[in-house]
Amino acid sequence: MAEVEDYEIIREGEAEILQLKEKAAFFNPVQVHNRDMSIAVLRAFVAKRKEEHEALANKRNKSHQENKQSETSVQNGEDASTSHLDEMDVVPEKDLNQAQATKTPSWKVTRELKPPLVLEALAASGLRSLRYAREVDGLGKVVALDNDKASVDCCKWNIKFNGASSTSNVEAHLADARVYMLTHPKEFDVVDIDPYGAPSVFLDSAVQAVADGGLLMCTATDMAVLCGTNGEVCYSKYGSYPTKGKYCHEMALRILLASIESHANRYKRYIVPVLSVFMDFYVRVFVRVFTSPSEIKNTPLKLSYIYQCVGCDSFHLQCLGRSISKDSTVKHAPAIGPVVPQECSDCGKKFNVGGPIWSAPIHDQDWVVSTLAGVKSMKDRYPAYDKITSVLTTVSEELHDIPLFFNLHNIAGTVKCTSPSLVMFRSAVLNAGYRISGTHVHPLGVKSDAPWDVIWDIMRCWVKIHPIKEQPHDSPGTTILSKSPTLEADFSRAGAALSKAQMKKVKHEGGNGAVTDKPAPEPEGIKEDEPSTKRQKTGDDEQANEP
Repeated sequence: MAEVEDYEIIREGEAEILQLKEKAAFFNPVQVHNRDMSIAVLRAFVAKRKEEHEALANKRNKSHQENKQSETSVQNGEDASTSHLDEMDVVPEKDLNQAQATKTPSWKVTRELKPPLVLEALAASGLRSLRYAREVDGLGKVVALDNDKASVDCCKWNIKFNGASSTSNVEAHLADARVYMLTHPKEFDVVDIDPYGAPSVFLDSAVQAVADGGLLMCTATDMAVLCGTNGEVCYSKYGSYPTKGKYCHEMALRILLASIESHANRYKRYIVPVLSVFMDFYVRVFVRVFTSPSEIKNTPLKLSYIYQCVGCDSFHLQCLGRSISKDSTVKHAPAIGPVVPQECSDCGKKFNVGGPIWSAPIHDQDWVVSTLAGVKSMKDRYPAYDKITSVLTTVSEELHDIPLFFNLHNIAGTVKCTSPSLVMFRSAVLNAGYRISGTHVHPLGVKSDAPWDVIWDIMRCWVKIHPIKEQPHDSPGTTILSKSPTLEADFSRAGAALSKAQMKKVKHEGGNGAVTDKPAPEPEGIKEDEPSTKRQKTGDDEQANEP
């Protein structure tokens, strides 16, 4: 039996847990970022769920009022002779009033919105469940599961340690999460899966346990698998083959989303992502699950294969399907392809093929903005406030309809030239008439709807201003630069070249802890609208955790 001095009290948010110093139950303090982000999204979900319920009730009442008015107008137009009743058919007014009083119209019977039920499938010490119960207002019961008896005992002890409010709202069970979720279909409004490793074995049962319109929160920490180091393992677990690229961490998010969608489709269900983030050493997705046999027909429109050039950084997406609208009907058909020739039109090299990945938006911008506003209004209640606000701010400014991204320093490395500053490159793209944004995944990542021939034309114009040494004739960079640009790049400072986050000097924290809080400074003697002749040195050229 452990003594009192063998325990230590760990405080996080409004919850406290007792932890054996030799750590009988798994606890990772770094995951405070994960838990804070989950609480922020969960608060937004509770508010959104209530709004949707009220909107549905109002719509039902409005529909009834319209039907009642139409019925009244029809009755008023009837012939007067039909209004006469036989003496035996007359109902006494007293009896009529009693009948109306005892029977409530069906349109007024609005299902009461019950507090959402939460399931944490892999609870360990129970800290996450306790924080949910103590910090998120409006939640119902929180069920914490684990298949390790020592962890369940620790979780039960921590529930008692947090007082009566936790004892009444949180319960712990010793059970296999997969079996428990399968035997409780559509019972939980929120299901949280945060395993140590791959979540793939839990996805099939998880999509069945979530109620219609419910929230599924899922973490994956097997980044080596998802990022392309072990492509064949990724295919066996998630059904997608990854390609190696600087966008690997966003691709990991999209592979996980595609896998969840695949599992959901088997039960006539589909997902709607509300937030998908890469933080620290893992990816975390928040999706809502709905049931609709007709909607799942659109799944091929949300998935794509990747063609990644082995010579340069260019990549192209091939959608799996297409829709054909004819009259009032919509039919689905295979996509027309391929979208690329056998050899890259930019550098002449071959393509690697990966996927399928989720190519639809991975965030709901309204959710992101409301979540960020909620976090800022409750700053003192988030231990990891700075981290999650920096991530949410950057996510709110991403081009949500542009899958994947490229790295500015890498495309400069392809043509062996000094890299333009991020402000100059963004200005050139904006001045060419295209959109551009950063990404929360990488401080130097760039999302843009500009085609690759425009991107390379900008780099060709940059090399003309900053000549480079002669390169081998068979290198991808030489092939790219051998073509004359069809676009004359304008590097003068554009008004939107700096994002709102950069103007506010919001720190950008990359997945490996890299931090950039402002754009690289211009060299002395160089005006803002003049290209820099020096490459700005940063610590983000190569990320240690990328393949």
